[in-house]
Amino acid sequence: GNELPVELCQTLLKMAPTAEEELKLRLYSGELSQLGPAERFLKILVDIPFAFRRLDSLCFMSSYQEEVSSVKESLATLEVACKELRNSRLFLKLLEAVLKIGNRMNDGTFRGGAQAFKLDTLLKLADVKGIDGKTTLLNFVVLEIIRSEGIRAGRAARESQSLSSVKSDDLFEDSLHETEKHYSSLGLQVVSSLGGELENMKKASMQDADGLSGMVAKLENALGKSREFLNSEMKSLEEDSGFHRILQSFVQNAEVDVKWLLEEEKRIMSLVRSTADYFHGNAKKDEGARLFVIVRIFLIMLDKTCKEVKESTVKATRIPRNKESPSLPPSPDLHQRLFPVMVDRRMDHSSSDDEDS
Repeated sequence: GNELPVELCQTLLKMAPTAEEELKLRLYSGELSQLGPAERFLKILVDIPFAFRRLDSLCFMSSYQEEVSSVKESLATLEVACKELRNSRLFLKLLEAVLKIGNRMNDGTFRGGAQAFKLDTLLKLADVKGIDGKTTLLNFVVLEIIRSEGIRAGRAARESQSLSSVKSDDLFEDSLHETEKHYSSLGLQVVSSLGGELENMKKASMQDADGLSGMVAKLENALGKSREFLNSEMKSLEEDSGFHRILQSFVQNAEVDVKWLLEEEKRIMSLVRSTADYFHGNAKKDEGARLFVIVRIFLIMLDKTCKEVKESTVKATRIPRNKESPSLPPSPDLHQRLFPVMVDRRMDHSSSDDEDS
């Protein structure tokens, strides 16, 4: 059976006769030439002991390695995704910024002073707009955090003298560049890179966790059928054939693999649930997969907002200035005027600046 393609095995299995049809074929004692091509072919097949059980095992053996590799790859992606999300300093800083801004907007109300928020809130940040009708709350969050991230990036580059991620002429061309505008530019680069940092998390969001568990259960069930066939029907035949030996060896090796997959699937799903609990509190069963989807959509929104901020900055630099007027960076409070509730409550950047110094 090593030469039979899996598609052929699957096609032959679909041709399996009913019990009544099989009985008629077995009892037929006439000339084979009197039968039609299909009946003649099936007559030869049913004369082979347990032909369709053999085909079922062959089909499983043919597709087994590809299915196991797919499950292993998916489980590995989920594991890395959980670690990426929990260990992403920048993502946690963004959540911190959203929480602080939300508390400032709700200051004096029953919603103020919150210790946490549901991650679904991230998807609503682009719906809340300032008095200009264009600038969203997500724009505000980005503008708030890029300054502190820019200072951190500039400091790290100076301390390590490693400019692999930042061009040297951006940092040290002259003292004029050591401005709010310069740090915001560096910070924008950092925030824009979050999607790349969480690449496996985005892949995990495309996976069906229940479907993955179902694939592992399917492999276990198919192995059980092959084991039962080997230990019952094949044993009763006392057949010493190449098929028998190959099936016996396959079942022994597959039992080790499937046992490992069952344990690994249980471990990874537990990790996914604990990650969901980390961000959601006591999460429901499907919160893990939903968490990845929420963050993926948020990253798309964040990337779009970063591009808008960059474009608006480029447009601002193209506006001709009066030669007598000094070239000053945009007022740091300009965006605050779009959200009046924020005035005189500028975000404290000290925690972002000093935490990793």
